[in-house]
Amino acid sequence: MKILAIAGTNSEASINKQLVAYASTIFESAEVEVVDLNPFEMPIYKHERELAGGVPQEAKDFAAKIDAANLLLVSLPEHNGTYSTAFKNVFDWVSRIKERTVWNEVPMLLMSAAPGARGGAGVLEAATKRFPFHGGNIVETFSLPFFNDNFDKAAQKISNEEKDSELREKIKKISAIETILEK
Repeated sequence: MKILAIAGTNSEASINKQLVAYASTIFESAEVEVVDLNPFEMPIYKHERELAGGVPQEAKDFAAKIDAANLLLVSLPEHNGTYSTAFKNVFDWVSRIKERTVWNEVPMLLMSAAPGARGGAGVLEAATKRFPFHGGNIVETFSLPFFNDNFDKAAQKISNEEKDSELREKIKKISAIETILEK
């Protein structure tokens, strides 16, 4: 199984990158690629830019990574109740590629980690509502609130046993879906 793990941020020290990297280690016998959004930085989407120069190669490359995966692990930070600008720009450019949807119906575990009590509830709500319109096949969602209290940065794993068990159960359920393994 090929897993593409995406942290929806350009932050070098992202807690969502830490969460998605940890989640990817729970899958047994999987080939995992953790994607950094920084190599996919493009000019802010603008219709006139698209008309003048087409869709940037970085957007096409990002879409190709999605298409090659059996499963997407997407962990989004919450910026003012929704996606980070870096993620939204990649999303916008990929949405402009002709004859495809952004997520191409690849099964997805959608996650968010946050330092506060809501655990990225706003961005999860926004993504859960929006992604299906763009080929998002969200199989499960997971939220990790109070990241600094519930994640052991030295060990790079969830330290809260209840939250860790919740994530592992969701991954077990996802791993049992035959269509994910067949691609």
